[in-house]
Amino acid sequence: MPTKPTPTALHALTAGQVPNDARLGKLKDLNGYFPFTPPATSEAWAKRAERVRRQMLVTLGLWPMPPRTPLNAVVHGRIDRGNYTVEKVFFESHPGFFVTGNLYRPKNVSGRVPGVLYPHGHWQDGRFHDAGADSVRKQIVEGGERFEEGGRSPLQAICVQLAQMGCVAFHYDMIGYADSLQIPMEISHGFAKQRPDMTTTENWGLFSPQAETHFQSIMGLQTWSSMRAFDFLLTLPEVDPQRVAVTGGSGGGTQTMILGALDPRPAMTFPAVMVSTAMQGGCTCENASGLRIDTGNVEFAALYAPKPQGMTTANDWTKEMSTKGFPELKQLYAMLGAPDNVMLKRGEHFEHNYNYVSRAAFCHWLNKQFKLGLPEPIVAGDYTRLTKEEMSVWDTAHPQPAGGPEFERKLLRWLTDDAARQLDAAADSAAEFRKIYGGAVDIVIGRNLAEVGDVEWRGTSTKRRSCCTLKTGVLRNTTRNEELPVVVLEPKKSRGRTVVWIDADGKAGRFAAASGKAAGQPKPEVQRLLDAGAAVIGVDLLYQGKFLKDGKPLTQTRRVDNPREAPAFTFGYNHALFAQRVHDILSVVAFAQGRGATRIDLVGLAGAGPWVAAARAQCGNAVTGAAIDTGGFRFGKVLDVHSPDFLPGGAKYGDLPGMLALNAPGQLWLAGEDDAGFAFVQKQYSLARAKKALTRFTGAPTDAPAAAVEFLLAQP
Repeated sequence: MPTKPTPTALHALTAGQVPNDARLGKLKDLNGYFPFTPPATSEAWAKRAERVRRQMLVTLGLWPMPPRTPLNAVVHGRIDRGNYTVEKVFFESHPGFFVTGNLYRPKNVSGRVPGVLYPHGHWQDGRFHDAGADSVRKQIVEGGERFEEGGRSPLQAICVQLAQMGCVAFHYDMIGYADSLQIPMEISHGFAKQRPDMTTTENWGLFSPQAETHFQSIMGLQTWSSMRAFDFLLTLPEVDPQRVAVTGGSGGGTQTMILGALDPRPAMTFPAVMVSTAMQGGCTCENASGLRIDTGNVEFAALYAPKPQGMTTANDWTKEMSTKGFPELKQLYAMLGAPDNVMLKRGEHFEHNYNYVSRAAFCHWLNKQFKLGLPEPIVAGDYTRLTKEEMSVWDTAHPQPAGGPEFERKLLRWLTDDAARQLDAAADSAAEFRKIYGGAVDIVIGRNLAEVGDVEWRGTSTKRRSCCTLKTGVLRNTTRNEELPVVVLEPKKSRGRTVVWIDADGKAGRFAAASGKAAGQPKPEVQRLLDAGAAVIGVDLLYQGKFLKDGKPLTQTRRVDNPREAPAFTFGYNHALFAQRVHDILSVVAFAQGRGATRIDLVGLAGAGPWVAAARAQCGNAVTGAAIDTGGFRFGKVLDVHSPDFLPGGAKYGDLPGMLALNAPGQLWLAGEDDAGFAFVQKQYSLARAKKALTRFTGAPTDAPAAAVEFLLAQP
């Protein structure tokens, strides 16, 4: 819908001036700065930790958690290496989706022994990695490795050493590496350009708008694979479930800190060369939309506190960790009563690695925390590397499973249907609906009314008209550094009521004329509210009205300076425009509260309904009534990740009807919904015993403004 020119009478800023809003600045990306500030008390940290952990679960597609379907694990191909054995393993994390790896077990041990999960990073060929003779000789000279043969595969080296220390180690593939080829490398780690054939409203592929609106990602799949790898390790009778550690370097470090944050079972973690206030993970497998907004890797690592955690640095993005990030982790651990449970092994004289020195630090930490009783220092010897053929899990008796685009579509369809089944069950209970849907929408939108912060009003003009007093100004959210042009129409005789009327044309949409003598005269429905003693507030949301220098509506949202078209590179660090406009509405509601309104109502019609529906879901009891025309909008039908209507996670939790249903038991006038959408909303009103608070309007859209106003004025 075209944006009308703002009339002179409604200017909140001088001609040509745009709001002083931080969101107009450069977008944040994975190379930004991500500091962590520990809360002052353990109670404050518990509250913050719940919020961040929920954000991680929701954005990684684990809210609700998928079912733990049968692993159907196969262990075969045992190779005897004298004091340890190596076996080939594959199992299903989701039905038909296989996790692959090698299992290293010590020989000649009795009783239960510690277990170690080892997710590898982005070493070439992954589990099959061979650094080559020239590379390892250089590392030996530099002090990073000790042996030529063993040093050629640091990934095998750590597993061999663990088995020789009496531990069971499971070394498993990242998706797209080694034997995990159902979703190939060029998609899982090298995705660069959107695939039109995978961008559909049914049977979509990864990185598509539909996958993103359902929080389906490679990072989410890998995280679930890590959780199922933990499940597999615990099926081994010799593994002590109270002594299982997780370690990995680089991208494996990402998986280590994520698993430590979300899974309560690891007894020790050791994310190597990854925890940092700088670069957060450059691969598509390390990013998910919504994941790192207002948080980052140091805080993810902090979620593991106060359990034992070690980490390393190198001459990479972790090189400042000793002064930026680790002191704050140490402070948090001290506050939680365990200052010695976190350690940092510095290695800035080495390039990015999980070398002999780093592995020795991990083995020392493991020996100490699990009380293995091994003499220090633990010195690793050389070993004979396994060949690719000896490690590969697929052979004639165990053929490689099918993969490719059709498998990808099938897997995402299964994930979608499974989540829908769980969510449908949650919707049968008002309490579960509020917990699951409400808890998720809180993350999808990224802000609720309690989190708005401080807002200040700076008036620019006051004009007294025969109909009302018209005040213009800017509403500044000083906490968030956001600024909104606002117009407030005050009635001749106030009854304490305020209506926040959101329009697709911004604040100018509440007036009968854009220019000329009639400029500034309210539309009939607005005048009806004024005559009833209600104040009416109009606002230019982000990229409306005064935000647009040329007056042209925004058709494409911005993206970070990254050539790859994976949405998470932008939306993993920045809120979508849809969510930001909802934030603006929340700021206006907070402003209305500050003005002393005894009742606040929201109105969103003719294109503004979806924003208002989402805002109302985040307002709690602060808003009494809402009049919303959705126009049948659905996030799941948006086919462009840079559409102003695109919202990561927006489709998963009942789409827009899910947000509307969170309005219950508040007064709601609803138009534009089909029978299925209205029935979903009506169900929650019935569960809340508030059926009379819900009104369905089925008249013509041109009659909606007057009908909406009459509904609101009929409420006490």
